[in-house]
Amino acid sequence: MRVVVKIGTASLTDERGGIVRSAIENLCTEVVSAVSEGHDVLIVSSGAVAAGVAAVGLDQRPTDMTTLQAVSAAGQSRLMEVYNAALGAGGLVAAQVLLDPHDFVDRSQYLHARRTLERLLELGCVPVINENDAIASEELRYGDNDRLAALVAHALRADLLVLLTDADGLFTADPRNDPNATLIPLVTADDPLLAINVTAAGSGRGSGGMASKLAAARIASWSGIRTVISRAATVGVLGAAIRGDGPGTTFAAHTRRLTARRLWIAFAAEVSGCITVDDGAHAALIANGRSLLAAGITAVAGDFVAGDTVEVRDTGGKVFARGLVTCAAAELSGGAGNVSARPPEVIHRDDLVIVPG
Repeated sequence: MRVVVKIGTASLTDERGGIVRSAIENLCTEVVSAVSEGHDVLIVSSGAVAAGVAAVGLDQRPTDMTTLQAVSAAGQSRLMEVYNAALGAGGLVAAQVLLDPHDFVDRSQYLHARRTLERLLELGCVPVINENDAIASEELRYGDNDRLAALVAHALRADLLVLLTDADGLFTADPRNDPNATLIPLVTADDPLLAINVTAAGSGRGSGGMASKLAAARIASWSGIRTVISRAATVGVLGAAIRGDGPGTTFAAHTRRLTARRLWIAFAAEVSGCITVDDGAHAALIANGRSLLAAGITAVAGDFVAGDTVEVRDTGGKVFARGLVTCAAAELSGGAGNVSARPPEVIHRDDLVIVPG
């Protein structure tokens, strides 16, 4: 079995951002065990920014991009020191891999990244993957490692994605605020839960939260990959997830599989605006797989530019698609009431994905 396991910042660092070596050592012990049983394992590890904050002596996580990039560079090397030692103790070689969104959007970069990761596995290494925070631009980045892990799982045709966090799984409500919240053990591929909005709030030391994990589960499910969200501190959590009998929330794999580019558009790209279409355009997109034409647009919201990702809504306000626009919002808004002034094709069908919900 091929497994991608992601561990979050809150599970790897203390309140000040210092690396908790025992947390990484425990994970690596489980990885060594899984590899010894014949499984391929890739680790997606957060924690570089938090570790860098502690290393340079800041009181809290910075909010400006330049400082975030600087402290991530300081933290990443310290994070890898611990992984090198922990995996090395079990006879495995850790291999640092830093990725950015271009590696999944650009076809040649995508194939190159996949070949490199495949070769590392063939050599018996354990790739330790993180977003390349030190050089990623604010406009083009993942923003959290949950979605990165899901895209890696898709690229490597993984069988299982395990998202380790400081929560037991997905609950019916936020258990920190609602004592009646209960754990949801299973979410099927077509369950409406895959389309709900949940709080993005996390520990405050990372950039994710349950919302990003749910987005990652969507990506994995639509890649044909089973996903498990579980507590990182649970003893034997990785082995249990591999066997399929562990704690947490399991998301079943979907029978429909999207390409990496379409997965990015549907679930991973940041949304910059919204386009509302009439019933005729809605029917053409849903039933006939057509491109979105200007004539079917009734309203535009947001300040997007060509190449941005936007949501597409029906007349009732329901989001049913996402796509990459060919023009700016100003061009569409400026042509309101004058269809001939608008670009004729606003979203090409190859850049439009019908989303579950």
